[in-house]
Amino acid sequence: MFRTDPLANPEQLIRRVYAYVAYRVGDGPDAEDVTSETVERALRYRKSFDSSKGEPIAWVLGIARRCIDDSFAAAREAPGEPAESAAPGDLEEDTARRLGLKAALGALSERERDLIGLRYGADLTAREIGEVLGLTTNAVEVALHRALSRLRETLGGSGPAPDSSTSEKGPVRVRPSGPV
Repeated sequence: MFRTDPLANPEQLIRRVYAYVAYRVGDGPDAEDVTSETVERALRYRKSFDSSKGEPIAWVLGIARRCIDDSFAAAREAPGEPAESAAPGDLEEDTARRLGLKAALGALSERERDLIGLRYGADLTAREIGEVLGLTTNAVEVALHRALSRLRETLGGSGPAPDSSTSEKGPVRVRPSGPV
């Protein structure tokens, strides 16, 4: 087994983990808690990282996915949690757009939400997502395309449309703005 320190560049990893987690659970204290739990587990199990199986970001995001699942399970078991307060100011249009996007994302399967979160929240390439999920790059690209098509359909064509340009990371898509 070939080992390197997966946490050699922790600032970059933590930023990407937080971005992914915030995309999945919403920005703020919940995302910070899940990110902290992810880093704690990564530190605890850093000796189990095998660089021959993939990049450190894929390994850490795999841990983050399990932490998100754990936090969702804990939230279902914790009755009487107070609702989050709304942001200050008159944000009617932005709020309506975010609620529409949140509802549209809620209509997707867990796998589709995860794919979109990994691509646009954690800013991973299709290859990196494949490492996290144990899929081929082509399977990830096809699944992402289908998930974005379903998202667009659910939004009634008013949502983010794919940009026809490409980058080194593959097709460039317009990101839904902000956490949902």
